[in-house]
Amino acid sequence: MQRRPLVVSTIAIAFLVLVAGYSFLVDRAADELPPYWPTDGWQTSTPEEQGMDSETLAEMIEYLRDYDGSQVDSLMIVRNGYLIAEAYFYPFTKGSKHDIASVTKSFTSTLTGIAIDKGYISGVGKHVLDFFPDRTIANLDANKQAMTLEHLLTMQSGFECIAAPAEVTLMEMVSSPDWVQCTLNLPMSEAPGKSWVYCGSGAHLLSAILGQATNMSASEFAREHLFGPLDISDVIWPTDPQGVNRGYGDLCVTTDDMAKLGYLYLYHGKWEGQQVLSDAWIRSATQIRVKVSEEIGHGYTVWFVRDDYGFYGSHGRGGQAIYVLPDEHLVMVLTGRGSDPPTTKGLIPNYILPAVKSAEPLPENPEGVASMHSLIQQLAQPPVEYPQPVPEFPATAEQVSGKTYVLEDNPLGLRSISLVPEEDEAVLHVTADWTIAGDAEFEWLIGLDGIQRIAPGRYGMPAAGKGGWNADNSFTAEIDEIGNILIWQAKLRFENNQVTVTLVESRGLYPEIIIQGELANDM
Repeated sequence: MQRRPLVVSTIAIAFLVLVAGYSFLVDRAADELPPYWPTDGWQTSTPEEQGMDSETLAEMIEYLRDYDGSQVDSLMIVRNGYLIAEAYFYPFTKGSKHDIASVTKSFTSTLTGIAIDKGYISGVGKHVLDFFPDRTIANLDANKQAMTLEHLLTMQSGFECIAAPAEVTLMEMVSSPDWVQCTLNLPMSEAPGKSWVYCGSGAHLLSAILGQATNMSASEFAREHLFGPLDISDVIWPTDPQGVNRGYGDLCVTTDDMAKLGYLYLYHGKWEGQQVLSDAWIRSATQIRVKVSEEIGHGYTVWFVRDDYGFYGSHGRGGQAIYVLPDEHLVMVLTGRGSDPPTTKGLIPNYILPAVKSAEPLPENPEGVASMHSLIQQLAQPPVEYPQPVPEFPATAEQVSGKTYVLEDNPLGLRSISLVPEEDEAVLHVTADWTIAGDAEFEWLIGLDGIQRIAPGRYGMPAAGKGGWNADNSFTAEIDEIGNILIWQAKLRFENNQVTVTLVESRGLYPEIIIQGELANDM
């Protein structure tokens, strides 16, 4: 097969969808069964035992460590079923869950395939509006009536959907009281199937359709038919106000469990003697269903393929990725929270493929393996930091400590906030609705001595915070939500019985948000 030059393009703000021709990539996957099923965990091996060069993989890990514009959180490489490299970059830790952003869409499309395989849905040609007979839908016309499940899967719905440079339509949806209704009410810009337009709201409809077709939520259906067979149990999948799991993003799973989905696709949907997902669906999902330009296209939702380098995969905002290389019997997973993640900008052609030396074991390289493991251990360690003297608190600190400020309506659904500063730490207590939190309340722990404090935050997932008083009535904190991806700059300015909360998400997902609040006792 002739190799073509690598072409990299960016689509919208959150995703990188890469592709050249495809029609037979899945056929090149291994026909034989794997040596074992990693239901209860991955068995380990050295790279050389699986025909790969540990020194080249160490170079890739160093590249990820030093990559400008990205904070990589984890890396897993599985070849021939064996885990040959696993790295966790402090402060992210092994076994922690991670928001996988739009890789969620690949789970959603997989569940859609399972629902079709099992007869809950007749096929991708089913009309979308048929799943919602009891809803009154605005902007109803022939184009909307013609929209099918496949149009949603291929992002050719015809909806008037704005996704670049920011996902305006998605933000409008999550700010509405009924996300499904908001999406169904969208005007049509053209006939479905005419052109590709990235639309996260359409992916959320897929989750709602699963619920309508199966009488189970997407998460319940997954527990029975996908998560259950693969033993994926440590999961957070937030919902909309009506309890529909977010089909477009925010699924939180471990790095291990992302690799299991890739492994399921590598082995044609089989798992422990069971056909969890049909091979026919995998072929449909991972081939080009629509071309975006001469170089760019994708399959169902965010599954993409690069035939020139022999792999397909899924990307999500911040650096979430699952890559499947059928020829090499290899699955690679990345998580991160970068504004410009490395993804395929050199990883596959410059490191992974050069590291693959043989289908057979290579001579042992204990020094290379030891060097790679030493680097991995270093990445997992916290940096050496020394606490700085905590400046004397201003009088405002005692006046506001522990008092609750009720916040005005805001895009994040934050309802109240209180600050408790004590010695070298402060606790920022927040109550919220479903929009961002998923919890009725959560806390962020803030180090006041220049050192981050790591403690459970939203969804109980770790967050790291540090900050302090920078004026008599102003408190500033930097909150790195680690597995929740977002990194916030938060400023609280207290004046009389009011607080002004200014929030900036440093990765650019949200614009600056200014929220006014008033002391609860005076409301």
